[in-house]
Amino acid sequence: MRQTPRTKPFAKRSFGQNFLTDAACIEKIIGALDPASDDTIVEIGPGRGALTAALVAAGSSVVAVELDADLIPLLRRKFEGHANFRLFEEDALHTDFRLMIEAGSETTGKPAKLVANLPYNVSTAILQRLIGYRDCFSEMVLMLQKEVVERITAAPGTSERGYLTVLTEAYFDTEMLFEVPPGAFIPVPKVTSAVVRLVPKPGIELPDAEQFSSVISLGFRQKRKTILNNLKNEKIFGAESVVSVIESCGIDPRLRPEDLTLEQWGRLSARSLF
Repeated sequence: MRQTPRTKPFAKRSFGQNFLTDAACIEKIIGALDPASDDTIVEIGPGRGALTAALVAAGSSVVAVELDADLIPLLRRKFEGHANFRLFEEDALHTDFRLMIEAGSETTGKPAKLVANLPYNVSTAILQRLIGYRDCFSEMVLMLQKEVVERITAAPGTSERGYLTVLTEAYFDTEMLFEVPPGAFIPVPKVTSAVVRLVPKPGIELPDAEQFSSVISLGFRQKRKTILNNLKNEKIFGAESVVSVIESCGIDPRLRPEDLTLEQWGRLSARSLF
């Protein structure tokens, strides 16, 4: 049943919604983002506007994207009269962030910032999409499931390191900021969350981003196998021996994919035929 205009919208399981309500957590996220009056801040999934209110009050140009049609009237009522607030009813998985920033921003001359409390069920997909728009942002402050943040920030040689780690590391400097307990949300999720800061950086010298992604994906196909075993049956190096290519990249073929550094993945990608 669709909500009446005066009914506070409830969290929908289909959208993976958990509304942040803890004032201390909200304050810490705003402090990490450090909004200024000349900032454009993109917020994915403003929900009931808990973070949005602080961003609007700071004088930043706030560009919010919300998919839930039941939340749109609430947000419009809450922030009507604020010239520095623009709301787009869109799916972040399909949004052209570059065009949205141009259409909704009141400031020019500097990249936007991004903040989001991402639903657990689409967080990885949205993060991968944001990689393609990294040139639009000076930084991203994201709340994700703690397990995802641990994967994103995992160092070489740790079991949490995987495909998403290397892909993120190629394009961002990452920093886990703090954990957020389940009780900070309504409804209360079954997992702990964490906030991470991503700052775009010049990527390593990659022949092609899609090529790089494909090599990583194959390399992590079975994490408990060695890098040689994951790649030996793939024809990604043409007629060259997989062992010789791996060794020429300064990699021990007996290593597992989690042991490889970003630079080593870059060397493998440069030698592939994708």
